[in-house]
Amino acid sequence: MKTLNIYDELKSNSYPGRGIVIGKSADGKSAVTAYFIMGRSVNSRNRVFTETEDGIKTEAADPSKLSDPHLIIYSPVRVLGNKTIVTNGDQTDTIYELMDKQQTFEQSLRTREYEDDAPNYTPRISGIMHVENGAYNYAMSILKSADGNPDCCERFTHTPTLLTAWVILSTLTWVTEILCQALRASLRR
Repeated sequence: MKTLNIYDELKSNSYPGRGIVIGKSADGKSAVTAYFIMGRSVNSRNRVFTETEDGIKTEAADPSKLSDPHLIIYSPVRVLGNKTIVTNGDQTDTIYELMDKQQTFEQSLRTREYEDDAPNYTPRISGIMHVENGAYNYAMSILKSADGNPDCCERFTHTPTLLTAWVILSTLTWVTEILCQALRASLRR
């Protein structure tokens, strides 16, 4: 797989959307995750991150400008025991709640689809890191419409065995298509 410089990739795109980065620190001793967010509409740009007891949440920077909170107010990061969940939407809560009831990451996501923002059908991107006794593993998922067809939700989960690389998953087509192509190729093997 081609190595990309995250800084250069984000800098060269005027609208990188929302995205998740998961990997290890340069010395390989720490698990690291990042979540980035942008917005095109006034409603989407009107949000800030606020720390919570178990992660972070978005909230309106100016509540008087908030018009439709259902896709912009959510917890992108929550911690459940030794697992850190990071997503681009309210599926964070779904994953958290169902994993707390002993369901898996994948089972939790089977209850969800891409976002209901026709005609975009923005992909739902999710990641989970599990860190315990110095060991680290992660999984990432994307739920997306099939080439814009709202009647079909494509579900892909990436669980790598090489844990030294950084993985970036974004709502943008250029990144999600690369991941989906790689996942489709691995399924054919």
